[in-house]
Amino acid sequence: MPRFRSLIVTLVLFAFGAFGLPASAAPQWLALPPTPTLPEALHSGLAPVNGIKIWYAEFGRGRPVLLLHGGLANSDYWGNQVRALERRYRVIVMDSRGHGRSNRNARPYSYDLMASDVLGLMDHLKIKKAAIVGWSDGAIIGLDIAMHHPERVSKLFAFAANSDPSGVADIAESPVFNTFIARAGEEYKRLSPTPTQYKAFVEQITKMWQTQPHWTATDLAKIRVPTWIVDADHDEAIKRENTEFMAAHIPGAGLLIQPGVSHFSFLQDPHQFNEDLFHFLEHVP
Repeated sequence: MPRFRSLIVTLVLFAFGAFGLPASAAPQWLALPPTPTLPEALHSGLAPVNGIKIWYAEFGRGRPVLLLHGGLANSDYWGNQVRALERRYRVIVMDSRGHGRSNRNARPYSYDLMASDVLGLMDHLKIKKAAIVGWSDGAIIGLDIAMHHPERVSKLFAFAANSDPSGVADIAESPVFNTFIARAGEEYKRLSPTPTQYKAFVEQITKMWQTQPHWTATDLAKIRVPTWIVDADHDEAIKRENTEFMAAHIPGAGLLIQPGVSHFSFLQDPHQFNEDLFHFLEHVP
């Protein structure tokens, strides 16, 4: 079970800390590895959804697994996971509205709207139900769908989500996060159909982050799909108490804290992340 595994690993890490690590062993949670590339897609394109165009790509065959990236990022960040998953699953990635290769319109950002975009893409691809794997904003979108449209979600792996703005830590002094924000700006210029509008895009989405989501224990209790609430033991952005709050109030939810990584676990230790993800997809009913 994830609780016991994380406890054992925590004890091991404590033991190593007590005796000291070699000077050359830089903690991986303090690094931001390069953004991966996606493998060659079977299909990709722009889907008309909610008055905008959502970029998507599909890989592999099998049961559908939908990967939802975090705020300011794009689907390329899932490159390591797509390569692992496409051997067994039909993997779908999408750039959220205004992110990556997708455009946006004047509608204010909200998680409900972004969840509606996901459902619109699923309809476009004729996917009735999928397993959802989300990181940060993508995990919040997954929780939103599981809460309001459970018939569309077979299971949910929610990494680094928050249920309330109060669950977000101050990342202003985080070198890793500041590196990510700068990198995301350069990637926006390269990928976006509106490459000069990064500042306006950030201002718009920041308004959502300041007020959303705002879910209570009663709201979380509505989620009935198989769910793991997952985070990193060195997450710069998410407060541990909020992660534990979500896991405690979603009926039957698993709680997994991945050791030795941060908000960018899937880049810093893709082997560990993928092993946990495969275990969830294949062994959690």
